[in-house]
Order: sequence, then C-alpha cells, then structure tokens
Amino acid sequence: MPHAETADGARLAITTEGHGPDILLVSGLGGTAAFWSPVLPGLAPSFRVTRFDQRGIGASSRGTAACSIDQLARDCLTVMDAAGIADAVLVGHSTGGAIGQTLAHIAPGRLRGLVLSATWLRPSRYMGALFAARRRILELDPRIYAATGAVLGYAPAWLEANWDVYEAAIARPPASDAARRIVSERIDALLAFDGSAWISSLACPALVLGAADDVIVPAFLQEELAAALPGRPQAITYPDGGHFFPVTRADQFARDVAVFARGLA
Repeated sequence: MPHAETADGARLAITTEGHGPDILLVSGLGGTAAFWSPVLPGLAPSFRVTRFDQRGIGASSRGTAACSIDQLARDCLTVMDAAGIADAVLVGHSTGGAIGQTLAHIAPGRLRGLVLSATWLRPSRYMGALFAARRRILELDPRIYAATGAVLGYAPAWLEANWDVYEAAIARPPASDAARRIVSERIDALLAFDGSAWISSLACPALVLGAADDVIVPAFLQEELAAALPGRPQAITYPDGGHFFPVTRADQFARDVAVFARGLA
C-alpha cells in the first residue's frame, strides 16, 4: 500500500482507484479510508478516487505533530502531493468537512470543488454537549462507545436491516490506551474548529449535503453552513439516512457527488 510521509514522521496509507478527474475522500471522526467503500462503485468508473487512513488510524502511523483540523488539512496536501494530485474535488464527511473547509482556506488553488457532507461551520452547544458525553463514555467503556456511535450514526431502520454493521462496530472498539487517546484528541480538534472568520472568502464551488434525521451533526448546522458560504452553494438534504448517509444512501450520494464533480470539469 502506498504511503505519504509527513514532516513530523507520520506515514499515511493511501488507496487510489479508478481513472479520470481527481476526487479526494476525507472521512470523519473515525478517520478511515474504509468508510468510503460503499460509494466507490458509483465514483471510480469516472474519476480517480483517492482515500487514506488519517494519522494514527488504521494503517497510518501517528507522527508527533499536535492534532488539529489545520494539521489534518495539511496532511491532505501531503497525500495529494504523494499521489500526484494537482487539484481535486474534496469530499469531506463530518470532521472531514471541517478539514475540507480548512484546506480550501489555506490552499485554495488545490481544490476544484468542495463537497461538505454532514458537517458544520463553528462550535455549537449541541455538539459540545454530545461529544463531551461521547468522550466520557469512551473513557468508561470503549465497547459501549462503539455501540452508541453505531446507534447514533445510522438510520434506525437501516441499522435493523444491516445488523452486521453494528456487530462489526462493537467487535472493534478503540480499546487500547493509544486508540482512546487518538479518538479523544480528534474530538478536541473537531470541537475547536471554527471557520466563521474566513468562510465568506472561500473561492471554490461547494455542495452541502445533509440528512434530516442526522442526530450527530443535525440538519440545522448544514443550513447554517450553506448560508455562510459565498455565492450560491448547492445544497441537498436527504429525508433520512442518519449521520452516515454516505453508507446508508451510498448510490444516491455517489450520484450527487458525481454530478457536482462533472459540472466542474
């Protein structure tokens, strides 16, 4: 598996599939490349799709730099350089959307477009309370943390019909001290993100995606983000799908991303 080397010693595992204009997929709190597997059949035939495990996650090593949304955005640049990507449409889900906003701010010439999926603009009391509770659950019982993450993240009817997803989540909780530290520092990073000072200056076209029944990053936060973006960003709110709608609505999600990306060619 190819790797990108960061200045602080992290080795980021990269996976690339397909041919065509570049799409960079950036996942959320979990930070895994595998999160995007359900959407690949709808994207890889027409695009070169790059995804990666974020620092300290999966096949990627941690490095020594402090974890922040800014650092994670710079990691994306390292991945793009290693993969030979001059510019890309970045698709960021949840925390990945905060990373995408930041990358569009610090390196605007590297992005042709930005898909902000289930993400937010600035700190909110709702997310602060939710993630404080999730962090405490993680400290007390990593298996229950994984269980509640699955129950909160997926649409109930979909999860009932795909119970193997729940069983897989609780079979691989962040149980080691190192794994819990990485999740905790990523929670710190996402709660500290605030793009409100510079969001109006972003130059690249944007698509904002949300789900009406998302209880982790609720739809009102997608609406606030879309209202703050300059110009007339496209916005789609799915009637259901939960927080992980790129999984539960994979075919529709891939179609919407593909239509947006083709419109930028």
